[in-house]
Order: sequence, then structure tokens, then C-alpha cells
Amino acid sequence: MAEAKVKKSKNIFLYLRIAVVVCGIALGVHWVSQGQRWANLKQIFAQMNLWLFAVTLGIFAFCQALIGLRWWVLLRTQSIFIPLWAAIRLHFLGTFYNNFMPGSVGGDLVRAWYVKKHSDKWFQAALSVFVDRAIGLVSTLVIAVFFYTLFLRGRGIQFAAGGRGFIDSAAKYKWVFLAATLCAAAILALLFLHNKGRKILAKFWLKIRTLSTTIAKKLKDSIVLYYRKPLSILTAFGLTVFLQMVTITGFWFLGVNLGVDVSLKYYYVFFTLTWVLGAVPVSIGGAVVVEFLLASLFIKFAGVGEEAASALALCQRAVWMLASLPGAAIHLLGAHLPGETKPDKIQPEEAKDFFVDYDKPIN
Repeated sequence: MAEAKVKKSKNIFLYLRIAVVVCGIALGVHWVSQGQRWANLKQIFAQMNLWLFAVTLGIFAFCQALIGLRWWVLLRTQSIFIPLWAAIRLHFLGTFYNNFMPGSVGGDLVRAWYVKKHSDKWFQAALSVFVDRAIGLVSTLVIAVFFYTLFLRGRGIQFAAGGRGFIDSAAKYKWVFLAATLCAAAILALLFLHNKGRKILAKFWLKIRTLSTTIAKKLKDSIVLYYRKPLSILTAFGLTVFLQMVTITGFWFLGVNLGVDVSLKYYYVFFTLTWVLGAVPVSIGGAVVVEFLLASLFIKFAGVGEEAASALALCQRAVWMLASLPGAAIHLLGAHLPGETKPDKIQPEEAKDFFVDYDKPIN
């Protein structure tokens, strides 16, 4: 009975994520159909240099291969010696799952599961996936904060209309924020007044505590496993920062061709910020969320035209999806498996339990 409830809750969460994508696409189609937007978008894409798009795609794909190298370094730090090419193939497989597969098994879990076929160290392999993702997110935040602090703080980010700062513009909507706060307080009060509501809050609080404990254990185990080899972490971190800046620079060249002709510093801040926010699992692969945030940032804070900003956001999604297609070929050809495979001991759905149960000892 409990297992059925867990499965049902997972399906509901999946349906909600799909609903976010569908609603976002519907709103996007409605927005494009208004006025001359569709004609303007067609004109922007018609003048796009396809060779420049291909170069941007090649740069992104090459950087993804080097991110597979980053994961390979982290695996070797934990004495998991799989071939470099195998790590790169598994990375592309996980990227394909993240961008195309709307299932409940994400790309990180797929990598953690299939690396088990190359090594018996399941715990260390799964932890390397977590650390690999953490390094990616932290390095992304570092780039965003650095360039915002150095170039944009206090003067660079302004609304296109009127040149007013973010705080001044947000003050216009203070009554909206106040109303939302009062509504949230009223909902909490109603939940507290009913027994069923208190049970719901208790379950929610228990999940928050469990998640916090899990994250704390992950961080603790990561520190224990990696603190003796800081050079590996620094190498992975430095490589990630370099690759992300190279990728964003490629999108800058493409964006200038599309009409998003603003300073490169805006790209470094806006792209990295949306990548971090897009990692929150509210849609499939950050679809719709990343595009909306990226276009909104360029429109509101850099004074870019709506159609040009939207075209850039759509091109980024196209590059992501096209660059992850090798993962489909890898899966169909079985190239993600070693030559002589072992019988499966852990199924993809069971792999999820690992990220909740961290009571296993570290070998």
C-alpha cells in the first residue's frame, strides 16, 4: 500500500512537470501569434548564419565531452578506473535523458546506474555523480556572482523602459507581494485549524527534514572522500569554469548575429543564472523555465528586443537538444555498456533509493 502511494506521488509530480511544459508552450504560441511577433521571429531566423549556429553547436558538444572528462577525474579520485571514453559516453547518455525523456529517472540517476556495470563500487560511483553536479552548479554561480559584482552591480542591470533599477521597479508591485503573503498566511492558518491540514503540514515538514538530512550527509560524505585530494576538485572546478565561459562566448557570437548585441558580461550573468534556476525540477529538462527566464532577463535588464531575446533562448534549447542526440545513438547501440556486462543488481527505479539512504558505510 505504501509503495503504491509513493509511486502515485511520483507520477503526480511527473504529470505536474509535463503540465508546466505544455502550458508554457501554449503561452509561448499565444505570445508569438500576437501582432507582428511571428513575422519578426521568422525574419530573425532567416538572417541567422547557419555556419555560426553549427560552430556554436560544435563548441557546446565539445565542451560536453570535456565535462565527461571532469566526471572521469572524479571517478578516478575514488579509485573507480573506467575508460575515459566510457565516462564520456555515459555523460552523453545522461544528457539525452535530461533533455528528451520525461520519465522519473533523470540523467544523473542513469549515469549512476550504468557506471555500476563498469565498477563494483556503487556508493562511490553514485556519490561522484552528485559531486559532479554540485561542482557544475557551484562554478555556474561563481561565474554569475563574479561578473555581476565586477561589472553590473549598481549600474549595469536596469529595466529597458525608464532606466529604473530593479528595486524601484519591484516597489511598484509591493501590494501584489503583500497580497500573496497574506494569502499564504491564510492558507497556513486554515491548515492549522483542521486535523487533516495539520497532518499534511507534518508530512511536509518531515519531508523537508529528511531532504535536509540527506543533503547534509551527501556534503559530509563528499568532504570525507575528497578532502585528501583537493587537486582533483580544483582541477574539475577550474575546467568547469573554463568550459562554461567558452560555451557562453559561443552563444554570444550567435546572439550578436540574432540581434542580441549587448556586452558579453550580460551573457555571463544571465546564462549562468538561468542554468542554475533551470536545475530546479519544475519542468522537463528546465524546458520553458530556462527560455522564459533568459528572454526576460535580456528584455528587462539589457534592453534587448522581445523577438531577438526569444530567438536566442530558442536557439540555446535547440543546441542543447541537438548536442544530446549522440546519447540516443549510444543507448540504441549499447555503447554505454562494457564489453562483458554483469547481471543487473540494481534497477533504475531502485537507484533512486540510494539518494535517500546514505547509511551505507564508505569502503
